[in-house]
Amino acid sequence: MSSPAETIVSSAATQPTPSSLVPAQTDLTFSKDFGCLPIPRRLRYDPDKPFYFGMLLNVSFGIGSTLAVFANLYYCQPILIQLSASFHVTYDEVARIPTLVQAGFGIGLLFITPLGDMLRRRQLILLLVVCSTSLTIGLAITKNLVVFEIISFLIGLTSVAPQILMPLAADLAPPARRGSAISIVQSGLLLGILIARVLSGIVANFASWRIVYCMSIGIQSIVLGGAYMLLPDYPVKNPDLSYLGIFRSMAKYVVTEPLVGQIMLTNWAASACYTNWWVTLTFLLGGPPYNYSTMIIGLFGLVGILAVIIVPFFGRLLDRLVPWWSAVVGTVFLLVFQGVQTGAGGINIAAVIISCFGLDMFRQMQAVSFSTLMFSISETARSRLNALMTISVFLGQITGTSVGSDVFVGYGWRANAALFMAMIVFQLSVLILRGPHCPRNRWFGYEGGFGLWKMLPSKQSQLVVSDDPESTGCGHLAVVCSEKGDVKGGAEELH
Repeated sequence: MSSPAETIVSSAATQPTPSSLVPAQTDLTFSKDFGCLPIPRRLRYDPDKPFYFGMLLNVSFGIGSTLAVFANLYYCQPILIQLSASFHVTYDEVARIPTLVQAGFGIGLLFITPLGDMLRRRQLILLLVVCSTSLTIGLAITKNLVVFEIISFLIGLTSVAPQILMPLAADLAPPARRGSAISIVQSGLLLGILIARVLSGIVANFASWRIVYCMSIGIQSIVLGGAYMLLPDYPVKNPDLSYLGIFRSMAKYVVTEPLVGQIMLTNWAASACYTNWWVTLTFLLGGPPYNYSTMIIGLFGLVGILAVIIVPFFGRLLDRLVPWWSAVVGTVFLLVFQGVQTGAGGINIAAVIISCFGLDMFRQMQAVSFSTLMFSISETARSRLNALMTISVFLGQITGTSVGSDVFVGYGWRANAALFMAMIVFQLSVLILRGPHCPRNRWFGYEGGFGLWKMLPSKQSQLVVSDDPESTGCGHLAVVCSEKGDVKGGAEELH
């Protein structure tokens, strides 16, 4: 086995510009957002001078994802009791609000996120942030529960900007840094979820719930200003793609690309396990033998935050590893930490803390690996592929919440932990159906060996000879195959 130093993929400077981007360069003088708002000159797209995606911009993407998720989707969960008192309704009635937010978010994932493949993403992201910020003003001032519920649904619908930002980061990052770039943005997404759950509950304990939404307006305004000043313009990747064509191509990816089906199925199960952990953790810590207060339970989110922050520091290692290996390693460690929870989670608080740290850290590692693999399939369809992957996460959240709660309440903490330990075994079983270098058109197999490290560009060029995915030259990692396959134009793949 060769060493990492010998097998690291070199920087993007050695890579030719993919011809799949050529159709997007027809509008080289695009200088205004929405036809009226000037784009800062340094952010305008120039095909002769590719935009430099450095660490500062990468971290800005991550912070933007944190604040966008933090400011929209998860504020309402810890303040439902206050909302019930304020609107003079039962708890069951206000319990519809998180469901409506998530329903709007799910619809946005399906119908808005794929637009990143046919519209300029800078303008799409700015428009979504403007809409969600304006709608949040309505939440802060309304005194009617029905209006609050309608606005909550619409906010969920327009809160998909981070899911559009993720493929953009993958497009801007050099291939040799794509894994670490994705890990930073992915960390931002998970941090937003964890911080929102911790902070909104704390703020609501000391002030009105309306202050929580006023804070959200301020945060989203900062995101909007930052997006305008920092978000680079990027050309339309599929100018001839129709809206209906988006959904035809997404459906075709699911049934014709084995890697897509594998990732979606594994990601669904992984999301169910992760969601179940955080939903049932409240039940576990709030009951005997712990009997912790809501405040202390909320502080467990800080353990998860620490775990999520650590992962980007391993970004360079993720850049070097074949993504299949990092996904398998992450899943194995998830199994280990879920085993700790199954054995002692209900009798020893140290086991809970250890499990909390490990499950968050390796779920993050697993998610980065899945994103890297999914984005490798096609450069021109990354928004659609990300939408498919995020939809699988959304369905997993529904599964984890409903099934996990029922099993915990009906059979106890150990039965719940054991069930989702079996779900992690299922994830591992699906992953090992296809090897690290299995050709992308094969549903099963280990052709290409078990190589641990990514290939040198010189070796890639030797392998990428034929345009036929079934040729022997494609018997390697899907990342390599896709870079080749997109050169002949992703627009003709699945339209």
